[in-house]
Amino acid sequence: MRMSQMYLKTLREVPAEAELASHILLLRTGMIKKLASGIYGFMPLGYKVVKKIENIVREEMDAKDCQEILMSAVHPAELWQESGRWFAYGPELWRIKDRNGRDFCLGPTHEEVFTDAVRQDVSSYRQLPFNLYQIQTKYRDEARPRFGLMRSREFIMKDAYSFDIDEAGLDKSYRDMYDAYTKVFTRCGLNFRPVAADTGAIGGDGSHEFQALAEAGESDIVYCTKCDMAATTEKAACIDDKPQDGVAELPLEKKFTPGTKTIKDLCEYLGIEEKQTIKALLYTKFDNEGNKDGYVAAFVRGDRELNLIKLVNALDIPEHAIEFADEAEMSSVTGCVGGFTGPIGLKNCVMVVDSELVGQKNLCAGANEADHHVLNVNYGRDYKGDIVVDLKVLKDGDICPQCGGEIKGARGIEVGQIFKLRTKYSESMNCVYKDENQVQKPMVMGCYGIGITRTLSAIIEQCHDDKGIIWPISVAPYHVIITLINPDDEDQKNLGKKIYDELRTAKVEVILDDRDERPGVKFNDADLLGIPVRIVVGKNAKDDKVEYKLRRETTDEILASDEAIKKAIEIVEREKDGYK
Repeated sequence: MRMSQMYLKTLREVPAEAELASHILLLRTGMIKKLASGIYGFMPLGYKVVKKIENIVREEMDAKDCQEILMSAVHPAELWQESGRWFAYGPELWRIKDRNGRDFCLGPTHEEVFTDAVRQDVSSYRQLPFNLYQIQTKYRDEARPRFGLMRSREFIMKDAYSFDIDEAGLDKSYRDMYDAYTKVFTRCGLNFRPVAADTGAIGGDGSHEFQALAEAGESDIVYCTKCDMAATTEKAACIDDKPQDGVAELPLEKKFTPGTKTIKDLCEYLGIEEKQTIKALLYTKFDNEGNKDGYVAAFVRGDRELNLIKLVNALDIPEHAIEFADEAEMSSVTGCVGGFTGPIGLKNCVMVVDSELVGQKNLCAGANEADHHVLNVNYGRDYKGDIVVDLKVLKDGDICPQCGGEIKGARGIEVGQIFKLRTKYSESMNCVYKDENQVQKPMVMGCYGIGITRTLSAIIEQCHDDKGIIWPISVAPYHVIITLINPDDEDQKNLGKKIYDELRTAKVEVILDDRDERPGVKFNDADLLGIPVRIVVGKNAKDDKVEYKLRRETTDEILASDEAIKKAIEIVEREKDGYK
């Protein structure tokens, strides 16, 4: 492609709306164009990268004998109501009505639609197993779209759904997808880590997220330095401190503690450690219609952080069905007092107690009275929970729940997730088959998603410098850029054309920068766009010499044109499939 004919507009200034490197560089390179908040169009170079990622995904899915189809992005509400997710998915479900007032939604994921299709066509075990996938635009009505393609309202996703006769079949399908995803993200040039994850609104039991490691990521992940334990903080289990068996339970003692609404202030006032206190967190929960459905008081040790996902899982409600309570309103019903709430004497609320508190002795908790706390609070004697469960966040420096090793923390960008749905959808939607004895059974399902456009952003987050993008060859919009210093110079023009033609003949994707621009502008654009190989045709053209440079390296070399062509072809051939 001649650059003089390309639809391309690069920006020198950083867009005011952009914060992350990927968002900034996608806008500066003109690869995406904003239409509305969280909604972007893809320009030629950006769309070429999208197609490269899609093709890698297709190749790896097809290698596992998955079959590609394409379903509608508009779903009738009845399917989501049948599965129970019309409410459970929450406000991110983009609901619409047609002219007749019938309810639909724009699909954020397609479990219901695929299950509905399969239940109409499959009736016998002889037709199973299989895995169907699609690559399609998805929609989620994000409350706060941000970070460009990282959290947008419209995005491109590959979603796949496996249908098996039993758990053993699901295990194989899951392993196949785990392997395929590992190959996909390796070929895309990502530094990533699979981690155990919560299933969220998708449901099921058993999931892994594929996290591209990046400080800009929205996900917190933890891993063990000694064993293979790795999980999102939402999923990671915590080990309770050892129970204080043999410690005598002291009598309760109320203390005047003015102005000590925080754990830090309380500990400073009383001269105690945070682990000697009980922290209270107060919530309102909601029913399927969005109406208030009571209050929740959650208790963890004062030095711990409450894990909201563990709390909602314990309550068996979706995340959107809970929010921090209005303490004044809750007080009149439960007896809590903002900043001074404790577990003794609370009423008319669900008390969820972290399992660690059960074995700890003589702790300090709020007295449910302004400016007062109670010392020597003990579980069992003084209070009991309606639910006792691990509510803690596993943090850097904690003990590994599997082997006792040290936990380290990191941040990541979720680029893919796989789920063992089992019979969550097949039972609720009557997706069944008859076995060899003509006994009717629900199909055992899995689902598997890759964020195509999120993967694009993750690649840039990991592959850039202060000059621009540094594309891996496997996903680069073009492999080589030929920069003509002076397009009017006959020697340069002829040599540039020769290199261009020979590279194209060798199936190398190449740009010829023949624009009437200053050399500095051309060099800056080449670095900004991140084309992996740059060949500069300048004053040495009359001697058949060019400058050859890889974008990922800092040095260049002067080569004869044939040698530059050979090296370019070799590196593209070696790395085009994503392996160096």
